[in-house]
Amino acid sequence: MTRRTDSRTWLVPALLGSAAALGASALYAATMTRRAERETPPVGSFLTVDGVRLHYLERGQGEPLVLIHGNGTLIQDFLVSGIVDDLATRHRVIVFDRPGYGYSDRPRGFWTPRAHAKLFQKALQQLGVTQAVVLGHSWGTLVAVALALQAPRLVRGLVLASGYYYPTLRADVILASPVAIPGIGDLLRHTVSPLAGRLMMPAMIKGLFAPATIPERFARSFPTAMMLRPLQLRASAEDAAMMTPVTVELQAHYGDLNLPVVIITGGDDQIADVGRQSRRLHHDVPGSELVIVPGMGHMIHHLAPERVVAAVERASERIRPAA
Repeated sequence: MTRRTDSRTWLVPALLGSAAALGASALYAATMTRRAERETPPVGSFLTVDGVRLHYLERGQGEPLVLIHGNGTLIQDFLVSGIVDDLATRHRVIVFDRPGYGYSDRPRGFWTPRAHAKLFQKALQQLGVTQAVVLGHSWGTLVAVALALQAPRLVRGLVLASGYYYPTLRADVILASPVAIPGIGDLLRHTVSPLAGRLMMPAMIKGLFAPATIPERFARSFPTAMMLRPLQLRASAEDAAMMTPVTVELQAHYGDLNLPVVIITGGDDQIADVGRQSRRLHHDVPGSELVIVPGMGHMIHHLAPERVVAAVERASERIRPAA
């Protein structure tokens, strides 16, 4: 009897303490989300495709160019790099917040690269775009490839920056999986995940740029707090968990890409192995061009923006091979 009473003595306070901690974490996450959105309001316009509200930015005139960001980021990733301003002097640049990022919705479902591609194809149709060059970065390269495979008349050329194209064992997939699971993931991303993410963010960002240093412009202007909102944490976790499986399906079709393809990557990318990913893709895509920038890391559009802009121009100028 005494032993049972003793267990209750510590168990009830422990449960109450845990509930209070989760409640405080939830309040913190909600407060920080409101602050992040207040400090970084929408920069573009909205359209709705198949019930999904998409946030997009459009600048410039000329041949359409679509930019698709990677995992965890948003439109500002391209804006802060400076390539949008440069490219908009010659192109009609369209940048989407992928579903769940920035101010785009993300209904529950399997958001594979092909699902993204279907959505963007319809969005571009609404915007009156019949042909475009498409640039994808990191996870966005999978969406760019899927769009080219599904809508070959739409995609005139591809620029694939710092991409992940072939399945490998990745620790981030394992770490991200709990947040992607409905139920437990919802609890985590509304409570402890934003706190944990804030603590890990400096090291994570350093790794994205390594071995190069983080550009001052990125450190000053990129809205990192937007990355820690619950919806964006879910989107990022789901995309990370999906990354390896989707490449298993897509890799069988890389040889079918019959259009100008420029592959660009940092020579010391510590996120996507250059040999296993970009070099291998170059081998598998007939007529593709490979650009490796020595000493640069994963965020090639920030570290060597002029090389990325030049890659876009080459993809735009090359003639599509005859079918």
